[in-house]
Amino acid sequence: MALDFTAIDFETANGFRGSPCSVGLSKVRGGVVVEEASWLMRPPENHDHFEFHNTRIHGIRAEDVAGRPRFGELFPEIGAFIGGDILAAHNAAFDLGVIRSGLEVSGLPGPAYEFVCTVMLSRRCYSLVSNSLPYAAEEAGVPLVNHHDAAEDARACAGILVDIARRNNANSIAELYLSLGLTVPQQPAFDPSAGLSKATLSALAARLGTSADGTAGKGSVGQRDARSGAWSTWREEGPNPVPNAAAEPGHPLFGETVVFTGDLAIPRPEAKSRAADMGARPESRVTARTTVLVVGDGFVAGDLRAGRLTGKAKRVLELHAKGQQIEVVSEGEFLQMVGGN
Repeated sequence: MALDFTAIDFETANGFRGSPCSVGLSKVRGGVVVEEASWLMRPPENHDHFEFHNTRIHGIRAEDVAGRPRFGELFPEIGAFIGGDILAAHNAAFDLGVIRSGLEVSGLPGPAYEFVCTVMLSRRCYSLVSNSLPYAAEEAGVPLVNHHDAAEDARACAGILVDIARRNNANSIAELYLSLGLTVPQQPAFDPSAGLSKATLSALAARLGTSADGTAGKGSVGQRDARSGAWSTWREEGPNPVPNAAAEPGHPLFGETVVFTGDLAIPRPEAKSRAADMGARPESRVTARTTVLVVGDGFVAGDLRAGRLTGKAKRVLELHAKGQQIEVVSEGEFLQMVGGN
């Protein structure tokens, strides 16, 4: 067997993962990128508004995709490029969720995909204070100049996976996962007529002003500012909910001990609840148990080097220097992991 797969990266127009506006793909055969493709697209109808935060990250505006095919119209070409390959993505829960939610709100069924997450593999095989794409790409020796360009991010993801396989003397995805004692996960085929994913239900409910179960939204945690529409930030830690034992073991947060620091765009109790839903154990301070620190205040991975850190983040760097494996992630990366807006 050879090291064959397709790496994929999506950029979205807004906080709903079913709003893809760009995709990049890199096809790998025998550990070498042999073909690449990328598309700009209009997100699915009724989910095609561009939010400032997203545009600030990737630079794509509504006028850039005007007249382009919508995601549902373009997916046959995307799917044909992927074929029967295993998909690789950096934070695969997000990119596989984009495919599912984007097709669901387009009223289209989707195929099953085996997939690998290079964030998960980076955690296991590298020793980094942040496993965000720029740090993992640097460790793998992969150039990454224009982060959040979908084509370049997909290429970097491919390079990370190839490097991790090489370090583990694996000649295929199957050999790599066997050597790590893991099973290659799969997103099953789906048909929106048989039921929608939680992320899609939540997005549809938000459009209607109701909760995901169809009841009127009560705003139980936090409060929207009447002028900006943004959530006010609460400094209160709130309770530390028990991890969801029925969560997906392959999720990037499953089994992790998570601490939050800085001002978040969502109330901290809500962030803790979302983490616990994914099988994580939220805590209120950095200790010897901490494995993930989520940083608000617009933090990006580059801030680790620039020194723009909270007290908790500085404590993490101290512990990391002593050998404790703690990962620092931005709130945006966290929200991608939990599928939230």
